[in-house]
Amino acid sequence: MATKPSRGKMTVGEAGKKGGATTSKKYGPGFYEDIGKRGGQTTAKKYGPEFYEAIGKKGGKSTSKKYGPEFYESIGHKGGQKVKKLIEQGKKRTK
Repeated sequence: MATKPSRGKMTVGEAGKKGGATTSKKYGPGFYEDIGKRGGQTTAKKYGPEFYEAIGKKGGKSTSKKYGPEFYESIGHKGGQKVKKLIEQGKKRTK
C-alpha cells in the first residue's frame, strides 16, 4: 500500500477515491451502475458471451482452489433456504 508523501500530496489511491466520491455526488449512485451495464454490453458485443463464460470458469476454479468444494455446498444450501423462505412467503400472500 502506498504511503502518503510528507509534502501533503495525495496518493493515487486517495485521488481515485476522492474523484469517485465527487463523481458519485455529482451524478448519483445509479451512474456507476449505468456505465457498468453499458461497458458489459459493449464487451459482450465485442468478444461474445464466451468471454464471460471463460472468466466465470476461471473465477470458479480459483474460488474452488481457495475455499474447496465445501464452500459451494454451503452457499448452495444458503441459497436453497432463501428460495424456500421466499416461496413460503409468496404462498402466504396468495391466501
